[in-house]
Amino acid sequence: MGLTKGSGPLAGPGSAPTNYTIDGPAHRLHLEPYPRRLRAVVAGRVVLDTVAAQLVMETRMLPVAYAPMEDYDADALERTGTSTHCPFKGDASYWAVAGVTDALWGYEDPKEEAGWLRGLAALDRSKVDHFLVEDDVVFGPHLRDPYTRVDVHASSRPVVVRIGGVEVARTQRPRLLFETGLPVRVYVPRADVVEDALVPSSTRTQCPYKGEATYWSVRAGGVRVDDAAWSYPTPLEGVLAIAGHLAFDGDGVEVELGER
Repeated sequence: MGLTKGSGPLAGPGSAPTNYTIDGPAHRLHLEPYPRRLRAVVAGRVVLDTVAAQLVMETRMLPVAYAPMEDYDADALERTGTSTHCPFKGDASYWAVAGVTDALWGYEDPKEEAGWLRGLAALDRSKVDHFLVEDDVVFGPHLRDPYTRVDVHASSRPVVVRIGGVEVARTQRPRLLFETGLPVRVYVPRADVVEDALVPSSTRTQCPYKGEATYWSVRAGGVRVDDAAWSYPTPLEGVLAIAGHLAFDGDGVEVELGER
């Protein structure tokens, strides 16, 4: 199970039935060693190269990679006057990185209960060109959570997809994707989708577990839902079975998955 979602211990109260309780604050912090070589590129420059990163996990939040300050390129850093306060970690100081304002933060004098953050700093993922884990470029807005698992299974359960009540796909050969802490996601073979229902979209998103997604708007019976379908043309290893398949979601979109 994931630590911060689903039924994990950092998913918040009432996440799952148990015969035990976890004593402590409602908002919990967890430091997880990240024993991989981690590099970060900002403004085209490698600004971090470390094998001593730590993932900080907080209740209901995605993991954030912190690394020792000495593993950042000191010549790329310039302290700014920005400061923010976290009630759980303390006051954060900020640095510009390779000319990118407030791209790095750290807790120089953290709260006692988060004292292990002293000497560590984290990059704002939205200001990073990309991370490399060992020599692999990381897709998506965050690093992989080591407690999250993604599985894809072939299925013969019937699936019908409707837009505004009009059928746009039907199959009995879906791929079902199970991702820790998330509802099952149904992927339909492209051949089982009504061809003229799909309108290409320029939208692209990235997922650290699945790769880069291509989107379509879906139309049927005079109804159009933008970016209601997506696929991974070249999915990452581990989810290769969803290649050539589409998933659907959005307002007015109904995905009916039979029990057997």
